[in-house]
Amino acid sequence: MSDVATETRTGPRGEPQRRAETLIRALPWLERFHGATIVIKYGGHAMSDEALRHSFAEDVVFLRYAGLRPVVVHGGGPQIDSALARNGIDSTFTAGLRVTTPEAMEVVRMVLTGQVQRDVVGLINRHGPFALGMSGEDANLFTAERKRALVDGEPVDIGQVGEIVEVQVGALRALLDDGRIPVISSIARGDDGEVFNVNADTAAAAVAVALDAAKLVVLTDVEGLYADWPNSDDVIDSLTTDELAALLPGLSAGMVPKMEACLTAVRGGVPRAHVLDGRVPHALLLEIFTDEGIGTMVLPAPQGMAS
Repeated sequence: MSDVATETRTGPRGEPQRRAETLIRALPWLERFHGATIVIKYGGHAMSDEALRHSFAEDVVFLRYAGLRPVVVHGGGPQIDSALARNGIDSTFTAGLRVTTPEAMEVVRMVLTGQVQRDVVGLINRHGPFALGMSGEDANLFTAERKRALVDGEPVDIGQVGEIVEVQVGALRALLDDGRIPVISSIARGDDGEVFNVNADTAAAAVAVALDAAKLVVLTDVEGLYADWPNSDDVIDSLTTDELAALLPGLSAGMVPKMEACLTAVRGGVPRAHVLDGRVPHALLLEIFTDEGIGTMVLPAPQGMAS
């Protein structure tokens, strides 16, 4: 056999071997999470960068084919900002929450359910007939009450912003049992029929608790929870709910709803919650199927110590 023939047959052999080793290292995680429900809050840069949007859709479909039951809850802040500006509607924030007038609510509803959700569903469905869009209004998935912001200790009306008070997951469970991937926009209805804008982090946590999910994963635009920001960019690998609760008052405004969502989910019975950097391609797979994981993981406080 010639040297050329030998190189042709042996040269690429190392790469398939490495691929096989990578796959087999995922086996313990495949065994552990097969059939488990994973709730993913999707937003930030991962939603606006074209390559990352495709990468996210691939990750979600991979989870589905690997035997997991992914549920996507999405936001859409930048898209809402753009649509409000195009319609000449001022967008203001109070205590970190968007003041949502009836005019703004019409735009929020249209953008989240009619634009952002359709984009996510379309990208996932390039790989098969899996994704199906839902609003929190559908099948009474989310029931909410009007939320008021606290400014200097006083409640302030911020319009049609809601706090979820009830989650009905019957329709979601039916979709999951049928092998579908629900894609949920964070719009809710009140008992009186009023429509509310709900924080997507909060909505994802409520869904994770109601579905008895194995994990809540929150994608964001930072590496995780920083130990001493801005003095250091060291990321906290893991912490308990009690440790997180102690840190919450000192966190930056942008991280508070994400970490509150993790706290709510784990205290509500979800075994683990994660904050991941959505700017990293295939961040979901790196977290779920590797020993090292990425980002920050929130765990239950040891029994007897929970507050």
